[in-house]
Formats: sequence, structure tokens, C-alpha cells
Amino acid sequence: MHFHKYEKYWLTFGVGSLIVFLLITGIMAFHNGSHPPSAKNTINHEKVEQIAPFDKPGVHKVSGKDWDYEVVVLASAFFYNPPVLEVPLGAKVKFIATSKDVVHGFEIAKTNVNMMLEPGYISEFVTTVNKKGEFLIVCNEYCGVGHAQMHSILKVVEPK
Repeated sequence: MHFHKYEKYWLTFGVGSLIVFLLITGIMAFHNGSHPPSAKNTINHEKVEQIAPFDKPGVHKVSGKDWDYEVVVLASAFFYNPPVLEVPLGAKVKFIATSKDVVHGFEIAKTNVNMMLEPGYISEFVTTVNKKGEFLIVCNEYCGVGHAQMHSILKVVEPK
């Protein structure tokens, strides 16, 4: 097989660009901490409703930690438990969530909260809620025929 010299140049350029792109992507993923879930935050997904903190889902005020509130959410078959969450404006919140059946998403619209909820793994995200209002929580991972109806509400209200 004979290649023209310009074909060789373009092939070399294309393969070189691909290698550089993959190297940069890999280095950035490692540098930014994009790693698969570790085994240290696991849970028995078959008994998740009996294990703390998922035995009492909802909003809980905490003290002695770097955040003010813990929001515990359990996702299952087209439903988030609890269906409505209420936190005060300006609070630093740690979202703790998992799934008990299949992979679900947990995205709060118009915020930086976006997690993948996998059975057997505990997902956590800490953020400060700075905008007042109601925010839609949606499942952004296809989880079955009722996926489009899987949503919840986060209400950010004035502190009491």
C-alpha cells in the first residue's frame, strides 16, 4: 500500500492530535479528582432503609461540622424520599443521597448540585444555597418508564 506524502502528513497530524487530546483529557480528569466511586462510601442497597442516615430521610440541622444542614435523600422507582425539601437561605448544605434500586440522577435545576446515585454507593455534595425560591430536582439518568415523572422540590426560604 502506497501513501502520498500529504496523506502521511495528515495521518500523522490526525493521530498526533488524538494522542495529545487523550493525554490532556486524562491528566485533567486525574488533576480535577474525577475518579470512580471509592469503596469507603458504600452501603448495602437491599437494607438501605434500615441504615442511618437513610432510615430518616429529610433535612436535619447539624452542629460541629463545616456545614449547617444535612439533606438526606433516598431515590427509588421514580420517587425521591422526601418529595419536598426546605432549607434556609444562605445555609451551607451537605446533600447525602443514594439509590435503592437502579442508577438515578439527582440534579437541582439552576444550582451546581448534580450527582449520580448508584445502588450501594453514597453520594455527597456540599454547597451554599444563595438563591431564594423553589428549585426543581430531577432525575437526569434514565431509570425506566416512569423516569419523566421522577422529580422533587427544593424550597429555599428566609431563615426563621
